[in-house]
Amino acid sequence: MTHWFHRNPLKATAPVSFSLYGVAASTGANKICNDLKATRARLLELLTDVTANAEMLKNATDAYFSLLQGFIISLDGTTQENKLRFIQNFKWTDTLQGNIPSAQQDAVFELVSMGFNVALWYTKFGSRMSGKEDITENEAKEVHRSLKTAAGIFRHLKDSYIPRLITPAEKGRDLEARVIDTYIVQCQAEAQEVTIARAIELKHNANLIAALAYETANFYQKADHTLTSLEPDYTAKWRKYLQLKQCFYMAYAYCYHGQTLLASDKCGESIRSLQEAEKFYGKAEDLCKEYRQTKGPGNIAKPSEQLFFRKLGSWIKNTLEKCQRENGFIYFQKVPPEAPQLELKANYGLVEPILFEFPALHPQWSPEVYASFDLTKGLKDDKAKPKPEEEVKPMKEPDLKPQKDSGCLIS
Repeated sequence: MTHWFHRNPLKATAPVSFSLYGVAASTGANKICNDLKATRARLLELLTDVTANAEMLKNATDAYFSLLQGFIISLDGTTQENKLRFIQNFKWTDTLQGNIPSAQQDAVFELVSMGFNVALWYTKFGSRMSGKEDITENEAKEVHRSLKTAAGIFRHLKDSYIPRLITPAEKGRDLEARVIDTYIVQCQAEAQEVTIARAIELKHNANLIAALAYETANFYQKADHTLTSLEPDYTAKWRKYLQLKQCFYMAYAYCYHGQTLLASDKCGESIRSLQEAEKFYGKAEDLCKEYRQTKGPGNIAKPSEQLFFRKLGSWIKNTLEKCQRENGFIYFQKVPPEAPQLELKANYGLVEPILFEFPALHPQWSPEVYASFDLTKGLKDDKAKPKPEEEVKPMKEPDLKPQKDSGCLIS
């Protein structure tokens, strides 16, 4: 299902040479600096490589972060800050605010910014895999795992590393709480979409599907509300996506709740529930049009063009007509004026982020090598710092060509 998920662009960054001439006063120290430059470049290259898979990215991520830890973890047996933490400048853009960069001379800023991009890669990898024409069960599990992994990385950054930044994130920047919270909740909601599709395919109990859909709609509503106090110039498009998904899954919840009511011979209430499903589906259709017309960062999702989306509209219509016929022939029940209150709680299938930890310190970081970084000598030149006029170019992300839609998120 290509173009089912909205994706904001990757963060862009200025090149970093790690050329600590004068400070890196040993062969081991110079090797670490050279390896940092090489592994950083390799990781950034993989983030835009359409052929990269999760194993390749994990290897590249571990290679870079294990070396970068030597600029962050205290290596001298004290509780003081690592002496190298503030020696190198890093410059990063944000996913919502174009090519306007932020710069901090702080290795923790680099760790959370690159970690943020790695999490974004997992969301894009999952989206790309879900767009395959004949997705297998194992591939569907990989989509599910990728979205949960992304949520786990975002949460780990928020809980353990962003609070350590000396310079707090500005309003609307990626590392600000409202933005990163939205990414976490969106990942959980999208992972639950995979669960719902699986439950529908295997014809699980209608009440379970209704409950999962309701929980998913609530996730999308929570994500949307988190962005309400940020500038609409860069959040409006994202919010339209979250709103249309919320309405779509409310329609699913009311549709399957209506089937549960009919199975309990509550035909009048079933009709009212299906009428509410029809209303939410209509809202989702309208929001799809508004989403396409709203300017903002990110790719263009096209959910209303997907068979998975259109099938729900037909399913609601046919089920409602069936209930109305049955009510006219068998039940003769009044249709309540108010829609039933959904008090559904899923006991199975709810998504929690996969716990994430950064890799351990690279073996190259011995106490002797760390000691050989001599800050008293100072840098011999200013090559380690990006020049003020240096432009941060956007990441060149691969274009995704639509494939034939099979109508299932998983199969």
